[in-house]
Amino acid sequence: MKRNDITPAASSNVQTVDELSGNIRTVITGAALLRGLAVKGEVQNFKRHGSGHVYFTLAGRESRVAAVMFRSNASTIVSWPTDGDEVIVTGNIDVYPKGGTYQLYAARIMPLGLGTQQRAREELRAALEREGLFDIRHKLPIPKCPLKVAVVTSPTGAALRDILEVSLNRAPFIDIVLIPATVQGVDAPLQVSSALGAAGRLADVQCVILARGGGAKDDLSPFDDELIVRAVRSCPLPVVTGVGHQIDNSLADLAADLALPTPSAAAEKVFPDRREMALLLRSSERLARSGTERAIERSGEKLAQIDERLSLNIRELLAGHEKFFAGALQDIKRYILSSAGRTEAFLASASTALHAISPLAVLGRGFSICRDTKGRAIRNSAAVKPGDRISIQFHSGSAEADITISRRQPP
Repeated sequence: MKRNDITPAASSNVQTVDELSGNIRTVITGAALLRGLAVKGEVQNFKRHGSGHVYFTLAGRESRVAAVMFRSNASTIVSWPTDGDEVIVTGNIDVYPKGGTYQLYAARIMPLGLGTQQRAREELRAALEREGLFDIRHKLPIPKCPLKVAVVTSPTGAALRDILEVSLNRAPFIDIVLIPATVQGVDAPLQVSSALGAAGRLADVQCVILARGGGAKDDLSPFDDELIVRAVRSCPLPVVTGVGHQIDNSLADLAADLALPTPSAAAEKVFPDRREMALLLRSSERLARSGTERAIERSGEKLAQIDERLSLNIRELLAGHEKFFAGALQDIKRYILSSAGRTEAFLASASTALHAISPLAVLGRGFSICRDTKGRAIRNSAAVKPGDRISIQFHSGSAEADITISRRQPP
């Protein structure tokens, strides 16, 4: 081909560099495979900028990709990796227009490898402990018999089967609400933390079980993730963890209100044994009956004591009143006798005075009373005339006479 045979593209297809970068970015950001990535690699050239942004390279065996974590996400990282650490970075691929390169925009960095994970775990544990997330004073009591329990675990895992089997054997009357979540892998922290948040908003739920069956140490590492730890601590309901068969507690176990080594053990703690409850109820019934009988007996004794005290008080009161009335009666008798004596003396004196002025006393001295036929006393001779009949009353007896002569006494 001759050099002059190479002709420029039609003017309508000519793009500027900016347009080309924009088109490439549109293609990359529109690709579903490049969104929500989880990329594993080795950290190289790790730098923390004064602006708060973090820059590093994620290297594989033969390839490398530039990565950046902006300050908004970097502020949540407690344990930073160092060069050579193997990590999993979650985020999206995007184009950096000024450099004409694509790079991984990281949202989270999770360490891999036993040494790296252990270092990150200890740094996170120390930081959360300083915040008081593991303080025993913040832990909630586990209800003795919850009527509704939420279970956060994988819907296909052995942990759920173990929990259901225990609940059916021990307390089939308790309602169980499953909130499914991935409990392994890079998606586990976000899903488990979201599920715990949803459990705390459910009506009538009294307790939450966070469970996962046994597995390798790396499989259980999500339960050392800060997202899950904070979600456990911030749940408004008591959280019981039953995670794997680890010898050491996970950070989620430290934050939980109660930590058990397996899902079955967690279920046995949350779901009361109906047989034990029946025995407890019968024992409580016996104790209640015995206590009631003792209380009734004590009440009867108290009533008897009260009745005895009341009877004694009444007798003492009546005796006091009886003494008072006896004294009052004597006073009344003395008053009556005294009054009678004075009255008797007064009557005797009055009788003497009356006798002194009585006509009978005058008659006793030889005088008499003359009365006309109408019984009127005749006071002078002018009141009668010859021929009138009169009656004469003596001191003893009376007589009738006729007037023959009537003389008037001169003045």
